[in-house]
Amino acid sequence: MTGILNLLLGSTRTVTPSVHYLVVAGGSGAGGGGGLGGAGGSGAGGYLTSSSYNVSAGTTYNITVGGGGAGGGAPSYVGSKGTDSSFHTITVNAGGVGLRDSLEASTYKDGGSGGGGGSFDPTRKGLGNTPSTTPSQGNDGGVGSSSGSGFTGISAGGGGGGAGGTGTAGSSANGGNGGAGLTASLALGGGTYAGGGGAGAGVGGTAGSGGSSIGGNGGVAPSAGGNATANTGSGGGGGGFNGSVVSNGGNGSGGIVIIAYADTYSAASATTGSPTIVVSGGYRRYTWTGNGSITF
Repeated sequence: MTGILNLLLGSTRTVTPSVHYLVVAGGSGAGGGGGLGGAGGSGAGGYLTSSSYNVSAGTTYNITVGGGGAGGGAPSYVGSKGTDSSFHTITVNAGGVGLRDSLEASTYKDGGSGGGGGSFDPTRKGLGNTPSTTPSQGNDGGVGSSSGSGFTGISAGGGGGGAGGTGTAGSSANGGNGGAGLTASLALGGGTYAGGGGAGAGVGGTAGSGGSSIGGNGGVAPSAGGNATANTGSGGGGGGFNGSVVSNGGNGSGGIVIIAYADTYSAASATTGSPTIVVSGGYRRYTWTGNGSITF
């Protein structure tokens, strides 16, 4: 009898059996230009998505949104790594830091997508999809240029990796471009996320562009490397060197978590973290740019 009354009163909740999700980690900050040339662009945060993740009524699913790393400034000019994002048991890893030059030995160059190699460094680059996930969460950075000899400042870094492509290598004093990001499904809002940072330029060179126009552009000294677009999990642009001035690296941007399902199902019974809630195009969509939770 109670069930019939609830149905008549419209109070019975129909809980969705599965959801779409997008989880993007924080992009890292890039290094400032090195004494050998431009710095590598930083890698984007890891990117994982699905259209059919099973959920249970009454269960609370915790959400962590990773922050972006800061770009490198004086005195070390070394960029900082972003932080990881997660939805329940799914974790994606922050991007790798773009290296300054061949003298930097950062242990943080690997990540969701890898950071670009430094100037005068044609062998080292950051590796993407680290730690490994299936499917892959991101791509490698590009290697730096090895042009010139000694401390001439005419070499440049490689671009940071993105979710949709690898960073390109530096060439002479020209910085490599950041790897492309990926565009989410329409159910998840259709935005583009996780572009790699462009690399900084050496003396007389051209800086690399940020991936998908959301990664930070590389810098041409004395201008700093560009910051990544907010809440896209993209990498910062590497700083440049003009022979006398070393410029700062750009900041990476924080990540994002989006959960969506058909709007024929009831709204979540509870959320925390003040997600943005949009009902449009046949879907109910929850977007977090900070930590929170959802209960179905």
